Amino acid sequence: MMSKIQLLPSGIPLVDSAWGGLYRGGTYFLIGPHKSGRTLLALQFALECAQQKEICLFFTSMRPKDLMIHAVSIDFDLQHYMNQNLIIVVRISPPVDLEEVEDPDYYLADYIRDILPVVKQYQPNKIVFDELTPFINFKNTKILHDAFLQTIETIEDAAVTTLLTLGEPANPASRNIVELLTSSSTGKIELVKQVDAANKYYTGTLTIIPNIGHTEGKFSSIYHIEPHKGIIVESIPSVNEKISFNNISTEIQSKQYKAFSEIDIPANITNLSNVYSLNDFKLILNNQIAQYKITGQLFVLVAIRLDAEAERRNLLTLNQLQNTIILSIDKKDKICTIGDRVLVLITRESMDAVIKLISKIKLNLPNNDPTYIHTVTRLLSIYAVHVDPDIVNAEGMIGLLIKNNLTAKEKSGYVQ
Repeated sequence: MMSKIQLLPSGIPLVDSAWGGLYRGGTYFLIGPHKSGRTLLALQFALECAQQKEICLFFTSMRPKDLMIHAVSIDFDLQHYMNQNLIIVVRISPPVDLEEVEDPDYYLADYIRDILPVVKQYQPNKIVFDELTPFINFKNTKILHDAFLQTIETIEDAAVTTLLTLGEPANPASRNIVELLTSSSTGKIELVKQVDAANKYYTGTLTIIPNIGHTEGKFSSIYHIEPHKGIIVESIPSVNEKISFNNISTEIQSKQYKAFSEIDIPANITNLSNVYSLNDFKLILNNQIAQYKITGQLFVLVAIRLDAEAERRNLLTLNQLQNTIILSIDKKDKICTIGDRVLVLITRESMDAVIKLISKIKLNLPNNDPTYIHTVTRLLSIYAVHVDPDIVNAEGMIGLLIKNNLTAKEKSGYVQ
């Protein structure tokens, strides 16, 4: 059994931008119609693996020459990496004449289980199976599910990340089979072709959907297939995005709330995000804490407090503050309101992200008059708690924010 799960770059642009990569030992499905770019995306996944000096086992029913031509179309010298044994191409023949087999389901199950001896022989870091569709035409879905789980759990226990491609389901029966398989996966990637695209290169929608982990959530982006580059998506905020600031992170990490008026930072773009009830927010936070304990993935929970004087003076209400924060957080961040505080779960351990959030809040206040901004930001304060091994659950982490005692100066809102 693997001891530590890591997020690793995948070569799939939306995955790497929104999720930070795929989990080592995870199982993912890549689903799309004919000529939507599935094989190209699978090749990008394999190329990223090889460039990281890891071994990718690539199962395919294509002739090696045809696969190499596909790779060349995105400037990927497949033969070069095959010569280094970093990509191992295994050609598989889809099952034929199933009508002549006494028990087709068990025959297909043996096909799936036959993956394991090859994996044991080559001991790869990642696997591509392009494509699985001809091997899942089972009548008894329980036999399929059992064979699939037995195979994939053995592969996952060896810390191998697997990408399985499937054709778009053509009827209810095949749709049920796909849903059965993907329900046991870590996540799925869906390609939907755009009909009558006016772009020079073919376009469509690429969607990534988590099933386990990846608490950043579901993302979609327009993609196109560009010669010599492969699958290209519209840009979204990167998990590694950085902004410059002037040595103020220690102030925000202090043991007390810090007045916004003391934090002068550069402006940035705004995005909409998700608002949750307290119970749902706790569930998400508990999941994030559990993920930290397994993977070591850090994150920060922030409380933004509105002084009562702001409402008394009709400067800013709690509802206005919440709406301002909704406009200011990244798509993958989560928010919840408790009392006079709005909590924000930032799923990245980065003071840059906290600074960026404050910058956006100052931009999105209801009035952009400098005097108003100066007055209101003196009545807003912030406190951040970073996850650590002593934090047991959501109740405890939220408690660190809610129970934090403010000094008399901070209660007045005028922190110098």
